[in-house]
Amino acid sequence: MIHICVSTLLDVEPIFLGGFNMNVEVKILNEMTAQEWCRLAEERIKVFVVEQECPYQEIDEQDYQAHHLMLKNDQGDLVGYTRMLAKDDAHATFGRVLVLKQFRGHKYGRQLVQATIGETKRLFPDKVIQIQAQAYLKEFYASFGFKPISDVYLEDNIPHLDMV
Repeated sequence: MIHICVSTLLDVEPIFLGGFNMNVEVKILNEMTAQEWCRLAEERIKVFVVEQECPYQEIDEQDYQAHHLMLKNDQGDLVGYTRMLAKDDAHATFGRVLVLKQFRGHKYGRQLVQATIGETKRLFPDKVIQIQAQAYLKEFYASFGFKPISDVYLEDNIPHLDMV
């Protein structure tokens, strides 16, 4: 397990958002407790299946190889999540980016993506990061330096585009 303060990861002064010091934990599946994994699966299904009204296989074979990043506040509460993995020989990717409903609207998504980019680069230093972004988030990901490399397409009936 890797447990680091986001400020250490980003090499900046400690960042406090909403009165909380944010911490990052990165684990592979076999390092998680059953409770940790169930909590992540529950939140992913809430967001990607129920909220987005998108019935699909949310938990999949990629979870076995993925590095699961959890953004937690200083009380240890889960605030956000992403999963990172090698896409192919030249690319790494991250996805399943979510902030729990009760923490939305406080810019934790920015903190989560910053931490995820840093961890993805650390885990896969020789790979270019390529993501599948929901089309409405194009400008959000562009603010981190991502650029579109595809036209908009439907993935599970939701408009997406590829970005690097």
